[in-house]
Amino acid sequence: MFEVPSELNGILPIQWLKKAVEEGVVHSDAGEIPESNFQPASLDLRLGEKAYRLRCSFLPGAHRVQDKLNGQTLEEIDIREGAILESNRPYLIPLLEELNLPDNIHAKANPKSSTGRLDIFTRVITDKCHRFDEIRTGYHGQMYLEVVPRSFTVKVKTGLSLNQLRLIKGVSQCGDADLLQAHSVEPLLLAPDGQLSLTQLDVNEGLSLSIDLIGGESIVGYKAKKNSNLIDLSLKKHYDPMEFWEPIYGERMRRLVLEPEEFYLLLSYESVRILPQFAGEMTALDPSNGEFRTHYAGFFDPGFGYGLEGELSGTRAVLEVRAHDVPFMLENQQQVCKLRFERMLEPPDILYGAEIGSSYYDQGLQLSKHFQSITWPTRPQLSLL
Repeated sequence: MFEVPSELNGILPIQWLKKAVEEGVVHSDAGEIPESNFQPASLDLRLGEKAYRLRCSFLPGAHRVQDKLNGQTLEEIDIREGAILESNRPYLIPLLEELNLPDNIHAKANPKSSTGRLDIFTRVITDKCHRFDEIRTGYHGQMYLEVVPRSFTVKVKTGLSLNQLRLIKGVSQCGDADLLQAHSVEPLLLAPDGQLSLTQLDVNEGLSLSIDLIGGESIVGYKAKKNSNLIDLSLKKHYDPMEFWEPIYGERMRRLVLEPEEFYLLLSYESVRILPQFAGEMTALDPSNGEFRTHYAGFFDPGFGYGLEGELSGTRAVLEVRAHDVPFMLENQQQVCKLRFERMLEPPDILYGAEIGSSYYDQGLQLSKHFQSITWPTRPQLSLL
């Protein structure tokens, strides 16, 4: 029987996730979960064998997901050998992993970084749930992933991972006083010219991040092109980014107007350090900052921007930005989002970084792993005012 000592609370690290799988808390009829799917503070979940094209998104409420599907499915698609998901259409895909949660463990899901950077909207539902991506204590049953490609049509296949799961015991979120104390010992955020003082931090149920529209390079962001070609999510370093993205060049006024329902990749001004005893989560939408979404993929694993022994001086966060309703102007160093910190049950045996093949451990303004690395033209564009 899977048990966590009563005195411990927080997000389960990789060594506890492996115990949870061994004890059947997370299990799969499709065979052993690959070692590469275990991350320092989360588990990558795999797509199952079929996808349902839906009339509309839904929450099951008091019902089983399968019962609700009977009236919402337009088409059932076999994805074992690969299948195309069209942009701006909702799909529901049963995941290969199922849960058998103890009464004191709950779970939370979030898109993987590569999923968010491709503007693929994903969220998990379970039987009789009332909220997306949140799985109640004691849940026994299947998980289903809603997938809505926004900017690009994509090809998926059974076994691919688009999202990840955290297992949590008790209350994990850090209070503001805890963050200030931690930052005074080892910095959690740094500016380009060094550590931010306690008075420079904006602390309110997390740490605020701002946008960089100057950049150390000429390009300060990317904007997704409309009507691009298909992206096969199983291919890495395959696609020419010029076919899918427009570069945004920094200009004298250091501001950018976000166009409604366009998708942008931008970079935080601050560098983030996630210490081994913490995990991070970016809030997706804060209406007080403006009518735009700033992040799809919210999980930051222990070790992000930290390194193996604290040798890194932070890594900047790539922000996945989509404006809504009206054009919205961003200016350099304008606050755009909030990074919440959560406690780990205990530090993980391995940290985020090159040693475990992490894709974005030392990133700048980096596209998803599906694109080739190229040298962009330096010719200024008129993307900024």
